[in-house]
Amino acid sequence: MSQEEVLVLIKEKDSRAYTILYDMYSKSLFAVIINLVKDREESEDVLQEVFVKIWKNIDSYNESKGRFYTWALNIARNTSIDKMRSKNFNNSKKNLSSDNFVHLLDDSNKLTNKIDTIGIQEFVKKLKPKCIAIIDLLFFKGYTQQEASEELEIPLGTVKTQNRNCINDLRNFLHV
Repeated sequence: MSQEEVLVLIKEKDSRAYTILYDMYSKSLFAVIINLVKDREESEDVLQEVFVKIWKNIDSYNESKGRFYTWALNIARNTSIDKMRSKNFNNSKKNLSSDNFVHLLDDSNKLTNKIDTIGIQEFVKKLKPKCIAIIDLLFFKGYTQQEASEELEIPLGTVKTQNRNCINDLRNFLHV
């Protein structure tokens, strides 16, 4: 079934579409989520929340503004960042037992091999070093523009401008 057909079924709230949509996008969205959240169980919860948001908010998707996958990816990224900033998530990370640390190290090693299911990392590596640093902080690590400004010790306006320019360079690489 094509993406367009699935989107029509989702807008009609056809329950078959949820499963098809999940099969089409869950692996790549999960890769983005776990890259940000760094915890498998929390990432699975976030993934479920992302698909519920997609299901409920499908009417806000506008294909003239961009591809569906990009829209879904932004929902996944924003939901992950919201999760990481939540008080409960931060409190749960304060008192981890040593068993959890070993688990986190194992997951992180596996993640290194699968860090970028959708292949965007290879294109990012072709950008200028300043672009790599900005995109890494903003998109792969979930920093706000203000936090990236502080981390890179450059003005906020410069971060915003360079981010926009870097994304345009990335679009040129991707021919989007």
